Amino acid sequence: MLTPKQDMRTPVTVLTGFLGSGKTTLLNRALRDPAMTHTAVIINEFGEIGIDHALTTASDDTIMVLENGCLCCTVFGDLIQTLNRLYHAREAGEVDFNHVVIETSGLAEAGPILQAFLSEPTLEGLFRMGAVVATVDAVNAEATLADHPVSVRQVALADSILLTKTDLLEPAERAARKAALIARLGQINRTAPVLESDDLAADPVGVMRKLMADPREDPQAAKSWMEAALGAAPTHEAADAEHGHEAHAHDSGIASFNLIRDEPLPREALNLLLTSLEKHLGANLLRVKGLVNVREEPGQPAVIQGAQHLLHNLTWLPEWPDEDQRTRIVFITQDLPAGELEEMVTLLDRVAHRTALARMNAGGAEPARPI
Repeated sequence: MLTPKQDMRTPVTVLTGFLGSGKTTLLNRALRDPAMTHTAVIINEFGEIGIDHALTTASDDTIMVLENGCLCCTVFGDLIQTLNRLYHAREAGEVDFNHVVIETSGLAEAGPILQAFLSEPTLEGLFRMGAVVATVDAVNAEATLADHPVSVRQVALADSILLTKTDLLEPAERAARKAALIARLGQINRTAPVLESDDLAADPVGVMRKLMADPREDPQAAKSWMEAALGAAPTHEAADAEHGHEAHAHDSGIASFNLIRDEPLPREALNLLLTSLEKHLGANLLRVKGLVNVREEPGQPAVIQGAQHLLHNLTWLPEWPDEDQRTRIVFITQDLPAGELEEMVTLLDRVAHRTALARMNAGGAEPARPI
């Protein structure tokens, strides 16, 4: 087993949550801690007049504001430029930071930010995604989740969920409402822990500085990342010999599907599958995570990470983390029933596999290694 190398990239935490869910309050609470002194804060605002940054208190922290839009295509380039400016300012000795927090607008979600870290070459080697933290207002959560799909996506993409304003719930019904809300959040996102930010014992700094496993670091990090993504995936013995899978239907239109294959995938079949999924799932796709056994690359698994429209993004590990060398891909979607998701992925997988085999049997040229 190879010894993992130290990751020198600066971790980035994304703080998301619907309007009024307590993001700025949580951020201020964390920034008062000495452990957060060397933290650069990027605040994304929606509207012509910036307000949130005026409410954010800091001492030695670097605060930069992205205005006039959510973190989506309208300011995607601004985010990348801001991160690069921060890096070069630190190199020039103008600022000093070892951590970045991006506070999104209440109307934004983390998907476009994840895309930037997965696809932008200029960020490679400089920053890494640490964790996505979502705040949820316990008082208004039921109505917010029902009426605003973006709030559901914020929860679905989170690595940690912070329940705020629980102290404002009526004492007589507080325990029951918290339990019901935690259960609902668990249906939307079955892997993220739900914490209460109003609890005096809660540690906002620990949540902010938590680093999720990056599968590109080393095989063991990839193993932890894949196990967290699979959650209640089928066991090795339960997986079908050709198309092992498991679908999960969740609340608020969220569904997940685990594609598990015992046999290695031809390289071209993987390319065709990813291209087809991008085309047919479109905006319904929230996240994709996977380790793939590629037939032409024995012993070197491909790592798939995708967010929304960005699927075709592969990196390669030097070796498998353990003896389990099956292909395992997890899809998380919104507004696509679990049954339809399972049917679509399985069909596209089968067509891609057969097309690739037919091309190879016809003597087609060896396809290029996917990147």
